[in-house]
Amino acid sequence: MPLPQISTPTYELTIPSSKKKIKYRPFLVREEKILILALESENEKQIAEAIKSTLKSCIITRGIKIDALSTFDIEYIFLNIRGKSVGESLDLVVTCPDDLKTKVETKIYIDEIKVITDENHNRDIKLDDNLTLRMRYPSLNEFIKNNFDFDSQGKESIDQSFDLICSCIDVVYSEDESWAASDCTKKELNEWLGSLDSRQFKEIESFFQTMPKLSHTFKVTNPETKVESEVTLEGLTSFFE
Repeated sequence: MPLPQISTPTYELTIPSSKKKIKYRPFLVREEKILILALESENEKQIAEAIKSTLKSCIITRGIKIDALSTFDIEYIFLNIRGKSVGESLDLVVTCPDDLKTKVETKIYIDEIKVITDENHNRDIKLDDNLTLRMRYPSLNEFIKNNFDFDSQGKESIDQSFDLICSCIDVVYSEDESWAASDCTKKELNEWLGSLDSRQFKEIESFFQTMPKLSHTFKVTNPETKVESEVTLEGLTSFFE
């Protein structure tokens, strides 16, 4: 006689970028094992496939294209799936801001971690009186690179910056015409990007700096100085240190 099937609970969340509600379930043991093995391999391609496979399995709502989700969407969904799978709180050790050396243990509840959007953020960047550049958000590949890049050690070359920006160009448009980045080669996009002036380039950098991000602000008290300070953690990796 086969063993009985165990029912898996389902939950609901709202995708930050689209505001669409989706249903999901926790990791199963076999999926968690695949993730752990992928992380231990330190191979970006293997990690990407493991995360993609896990998200596809755990998201129950049909029609969700993982490759089309933004970086912060993936971070938020992944964090919530992990929370329902292995525990809805995180035990972290943070450094007190007032002396930058005292370590304090703290507990953070995953349902308190939100995606925060800067009020000055805009996907449309006005280049001049005629042309506007529309950006798209980084996707799964950039998510892997930002969170699991074992080789870069936080160093990003100019070429890498250009590659990231080029991969996030959606379309350039005016009142009468539009030029889709998908119709251009990587070389053409790099050359076009290099033709911008410093003001225009800073506007593009601002798009990334103000982009929605996983964030949580909380207070800690330094046991040595008795000073209470605010600490803000941003990005998925901050919540797993």
